[in-house]
Amino acid sequence: MIPAGVEVFVGLEPIDLRWGFDRLAGLVTERLGRDARSRALFVFFGKRRDALKVLFFDGTGLCLFYKRLDAGTFRLPLAAPGETTLTIEERALEDLLDGVDLDAAPPRARRTVRH
Repeated sequence: MIPAGVEVFVGLEPIDLRWGFDRLAGLVTERLGRDARSRALFVFFGKRRDALKVLFFDGTGLCLFYKRLDAGTFRLPLAAPGETTLTIEERALEDLLDGVDLDAAPPRARRTVRH
């Protein structure tokens, strides 16, 4: 459950999801001009959009939530051309975390070569 009234920032440029706390906190400062410990939620996507990370501060330390979908991709919020960051409501984040892009092409079955 996402706390009411929390600010949610979505980074629209893909990141390397191997990055951890320090690198993501640095991105928050560099790209958003915000403090990672501001109690806001900061959402980052991987290149394929099948996984995301949410960085947030709970009052005692930085927390990192990681979610990878079994199938499909996360639906990115609509943004103006050239925009790299978006602010969304907490309900929109819940929808984002729950929703799968059903228009995405299904994964291809692997072909096996028989000899």
